[in-house]
Amino acid sequence: MNKLERRFYLVDAQVLPEVFLKVVRAKELLASGEARSISAATRAVDLSRSAFYKYKDCIFDSENGREVITVMATLRDETGALQSLLAGISAAGASIVTINQSTPENGAALVAVTIRTDTMQMTPEELTEKLSRQHMVVGVHCGYNL
Repeated sequence: MNKLERRFYLVDAQVLPEVFLKVVRAKELLASGEARSISAATRAVDLSRSAFYKYKDCIFDSENGREVITVMATLRDETGALQSLLAGISAAGASIVTINQSTPENGAALVAVTIRTDTMQMTPEELTEKLSRQHMVVGVHCGYNL
């Protein structure tokens, strides 16, 4: 394997050395704002900064990825189309992470909305069905982010 290739394994946290778990916890503290700096995060979990820097780009919590999906929709080029789509996603209880929209062509625009599903009151399939019934939605489907 050359240096540019990366290979990932899914490993039970129970068998990981404690240093990896501390790195993940420090990253969580930084992401949540509980720790304002790497120094504060590493102090809070009793981890050296050098260990944090050594492993921070090598270990990830796979559970976080399960909560995120991307809703891909084709919308009519009409005023309020994006707002209507976002309102439908929000009404389902999802939290919007990112929104990307293309420039409209031939009366339609492509939109990708990345959402967190952990607070949704319906399945992604039910959300897709609900959104597809909006009159300004030409087509919609969900993709899981791994």
